[in-house]
Amino acid sequence: MTNERLTKDDEGKRVLNSDGTEVGRLVRVENGRGYVASDPGFLETITAKLGWGELTEEAHPLDEGSIERITEETVYLRGTL
Repeated sequence: MTNERLTKDDEGKRVLNSDGTEVGRLVRVENGRGYVASDPGFLETITAKLGWGELTEEAHPLDEGSIERITEETVYLRGTL
């Protein structure tokens, strides 16, 4: 498990599986839990980066135990989403 925690600052970041496959963008972070949209459009990506992202039914929840590491632009997963 990583010591890094998801924050609002992580919204808009790309999310990659352990094999490097991009699975989507982090569109929202609430109470340490992230929500990943698998195919966000341009507008969704920008609003997420601005902290205005909205949850949709398609957004997949992501808990901290799934995260390998977080960088400036990317959230890397331990496995696959």
